[in-house]
Amino acid sequence: MDQTLLNDLVGAALAAGADAAEAAYAERQALSVSVRLGELEEVEREEARDLGLRVFVGKRQATVSGSDISETGRAKLVERVVAMARLAPEDPYAGLAPRERLAEGPHLDLDLYDDFEPSAETLEARAREAEDAARAVQGVTNSDGGSSAWSSNRWMLATSHGFFGAHRTSGFSISASAIAGEGAGMERGGEGRSVRHNEDLPDAGWIGSEAGRRAVQRLGARKIASTTAPVVFENRIAASVLGPFLGAISGPSVARGVSFLKDKLGQRLFSENISILDDPLRRRGLGSSPFDDEGVVTEPMALIDEGVLTTWLLNTASARQLGMETTGHASRGLAGPPGTGTSNVILTGGEKDLAGLMADAKAGLLVTSMFGPSLNANTGDWSIGCSGFWFESGELAYPVNEITVAGNLVDIYGRLIPGTDLEIKGSHDSPSLLVDGLAIAGS
Repeated sequence: MDQTLLNDLVGAALAAGADAAEAAYAERQALSVSVRLGELEEVEREEARDLGLRVFVGKRQATVSGSDISETGRAKLVERVVAMARLAPEDPYAGLAPRERLAEGPHLDLDLYDDFEPSAETLEARAREAEDAARAVQGVTNSDGGSSAWSSNRWMLATSHGFFGAHRTSGFSISASAIAGEGAGMERGGEGRSVRHNEDLPDAGWIGSEAGRRAVQRLGARKIASTTAPVVFENRIAASVLGPFLGAISGPSVARGVSFLKDKLGQRLFSENISILDDPLRRRGLGSSPFDDEGVVTEPMALIDEGVLTTWLLNTASARQLGMETTGHASRGLAGPPGTGTSNVILTGGEKDLAGLMADAKAGLLVTSMFGPSLNANTGDWSIGCSGFWFESGELAYPVNEITVAGNLVDIYGRLIPGTDLEIKGSHDSPSLLVDGLAIAGS
């Protein structure tokens, strides 16, 4: 698949009666290997090529996708999507992105692709090394396995108003999960990394050792009584606290009125030393791209600037609905119209490391794992299951589990105190975060 074929597909849609059209192409190759207890468990190979076509007939739109990219398959795709668009309800905000906002080529090279393709044997060796290191940790009694994977992805987009963009990405990963203890006292610990370039992967042995260490550290976990106390979210999982914030500033959510932040634009939500930055142009970033999924140019921006909410995350449709301009945050697959999404998000502004945050709090809960979140999107009332460690006098005292923390996110965001231990590991990263008091539901 190349630019000419995508442009021909767009042209065919116009000839069939569409007023405007965009065609997207995604190609993926992937290989993953997993082992468990020293034995090869699974080898998976994936190869996929898919087309997506979105067309507009007046203010009506439709989207279809398919894996048949032959000439006959493309013709059926065009016929089907134009017929669907003619029957679709009118959407006053439907349409392609404004021409003047499109990213012009040549597009910025963000070094997202590594042409190294590891063999299944190489991936198996990495998975074994990670699991072996985890099982070698004293106190580890079992294993959930080790895994390693590689992927290569290609994305292209062409529109009837002249945009064409393409980019390639690669991915490499290693992970391990260990079990410590026996019976009802078993505890799990895991570690993993995903990167764009093979050379950026950490040592597989370190991954496994860290998984084993975390499992053993959890042994003897106990329940605690319900209370209200300071809570510190460890940097490994602290970005999860920001997930509801990103959802609440999504343009479609704001436009529908289902956001607990819908009236907060331009207001202070966090302390003035906190900024939340979104950088789509980070070299080798897991969320990087020189253009969004409507072809709009992307650029770094502060979502929170010194505590103040500066923007919504807008694609073209939600921007039109809100009387604003797209912010280059359109995100889509092949089977539907764009939603919104971020690229590489970080929270900045801390003055003390994790030990300093715990020392300031004196006693409370250090959260190292979270699961089962519950959110009222209209009010911001939030709760989440978690486990971690109780600390006293700023020092870890004992592991705890089967607890829930809860509060209202507007209140929580206003009281967040960030640490200085920010590590760039993924597409959403945060330092450890302290909240001076949260409701903790225990036994």
